[in-house]
Amino acid sequence: MPADFRLFPADTTGPDATNPYCVYSYNCETKGANIIDVPSAYIEQARGHKSWYQGLRYASNNFCKPEGSAKQDFLTVNKSVTAGIKDNTCTAATCPASLDVNGDLGNIDDKGDNHWGINTNGTCYPVMNSYMGAYLCDPDNTNTHCAKPRNASTPKSNTMSAFNYQMDDISSNWPVHLGAYVDYLVYQMEWVTGENGYVRWMLDGNPIFEVTTDAFSNVPQNSNKTNPVKVMLEEPMSLIFNVALSSSWGAKPPNAGSECRGDGTSDETNRICDEFPMYMKIDYIRLYQDLGDDLAADNYMQVGCDPASHPSKEWIEGHIDEYSDDDNPVKAVHGKAFCKRNDDCTIGGQVGKSSLKTGSCVKNRCVCSSTSWSGPRCTEAQSDTSEKASSLSKRVYGPPMGLSMVVGSLAILISIGSVWLASLATAKETQKMMKAKDVERDARQREAKATQISTGDVDRGSSGINQPRDNYKQNFV
Repeated sequence: MPADFRLFPADTTGPDATNPYCVYSYNCETKGANIIDVPSAYIEQARGHKSWYQGLRYASNNFCKPEGSAKQDFLTVNKSVTAGIKDNTCTAATCPASLDVNGDLGNIDDKGDNHWGINTNGTCYPVMNSYMGAYLCDPDNTNTHCAKPRNASTPKSNTMSAFNYQMDDISSNWPVHLGAYVDYLVYQMEWVTGENGYVRWMLDGNPIFEVTTDAFSNVPQNSNKTNPVKVMLEEPMSLIFNVALSSSWGAKPPNAGSECRGDGTSDETNRICDEFPMYMKIDYIRLYQDLGDDLAADNYMQVGCDPASHPSKEWIEGHIDEYSDDDNPVKAVHGKAFCKRNDDCTIGGQVGKSSLKTGSCVKNRCVCSSTSWSGPRCTEAQSDTSEKASSLSKRVYGPPMGLSMVVGSLAILISIGSVWLASLATAKETQKMMKAKDVERDARQREAKATQISTGDVDRGSSGINQPRDNYKQNFV
């Protein structure tokens, strides 16, 4: 979204100079810098339209211990939101528990008494993430919105194609309860594409956060209609499971830059440091696909990395430069997938009367039968795998491409040299023949002249006087 639809930036040279990351603790002094569209009247006067995405859905984590001060009543909160938030931040009495005043407040799944955005039980609640995405640029970009725009005195690096765009980050943060540290929890995500689609995150079957197609497509607009309309995501996605800490989000280890425990006299510091390093333990990951016959026509849900409706492999190979660089070159994968039997590591099929075996299972890992086969399960011909488009493509049906080109170049040079030498030899032979002909012609001319001279001498010598020519009198008039 354009800047005119995002959170007001904190004035880090003015009232928030000593607290530049106040946006994550919702205590900025700058008006409009804590929560989207808060204070309501100030935002309306400054912009004249709503901000960010509308109708996002939040629900409580009821596995947490309830707290009386966090409990909310739908009627009270709904009345406050309808009237407009007057303060520069939110409280449990004035705003939804999600701190998203534009969020959906309807009944969860259109049933029961629980409402989206309302913390009826006073338990843990997901909060709208204050991080809304960075402005991404190439290193040579001079756009002022870039985190580090190139100045006029810095020469271009030309390391990549030029680009700059605003990334939107739609997410929520929710506190995990103690059970997450002592036992396994069941996290779930449901993704449905199409006009009635949505992405829903759940904890043991209970919704936590949801983004709908309607929230994507019905976005606020200004008079110039500069806010682009989005569609529900359809491209193949990846699930990433990780743990991370960021100082930008307020995470700071004790005694940063030195020993974690310091002098070891602080019990609280010692307890924190005793927990490091921390790990995310995963028992299983399962993917399901709805194969029902009642799906909407625009429901493209499929399991796999390269579905027929969105051929990712073809796209990536056609734009390989966008997926690789000097630090991350494209490399062919030869086996290494987990396996239980040989059939897990082969393309299968028959070649004549023999079974086609492109790999085998060795110590629960796929091992390809030759370098001609690639992929985690040895099911792809290496000739179909290419490196970076600007470099040499790798083909293993024959010598390496680089060697082939070197040999080919040498062959061309040798051919050119051979033709040149043959031309020289032909020229020499031609010159020799021309000289021989010249000599022969000169010899014939000398012989003819000698014969003519000899004949003339004999005629004059026979009479001693010059004889008149035939019809001599005809020379006179």
